[in-house]
Amino acid sequence: MLDVLRSWSRRRWIAAGGAAVLTVLVMAVPTALIPTPVFGREIPPTPWAWPVLLVSAALSGLLFATYVRERGSVDPPPEGAGVDGRGTAGALLTFFAVGCPVCNKLVLLALGYAGALQWFAPVQPYLAGLAIVLLMWALVVRLRGQVACPVTSSEVGG
Repeated sequence: MLDVLRSWSRRRWIAAGGAAVLTVLVMAVPTALIPTPVFGREIPPTPWAWPVLLVSAALSGLLFATYVRERGSVDPPPEGAGVDGRGTAGALLTFFAVGCPVCNKLVLLALGYAGALQWFAPVQPYLAGLAIVLLMWALVVRLRGQVACPVTSSEVGG
């Protein structure tokens, strides 16, 4: 699968980088990992929040880039190459994992303030691990698909 990544065009790498940066911003601003006047945290971020967010963003960027069609490609995507829920679930779990346990309205409604601290906060590292596993799994499935159904340069027109 590393060979697949090595064969990517500049276009795909730019898409991966852009999606990774966008993922960091979309997750770090509302979870107040990046302080803004709009969002705040009552509980300081955990030491592992940024590393988890950066790994998840990198995986999300790579996963996004697998959906970018190479320039000149006229063939439809291979059967079964649609959007997979694992990547979406991984991104959502990352958001819950790095967020403030008592700032999340859904958690507060379900568990209350004390429940969020007592029950949800200890689960967040597991959510982070599961998020990374799901994103890696989705990426591996997409990259295997590119190995199983490669598009040669003659098919792309290059």
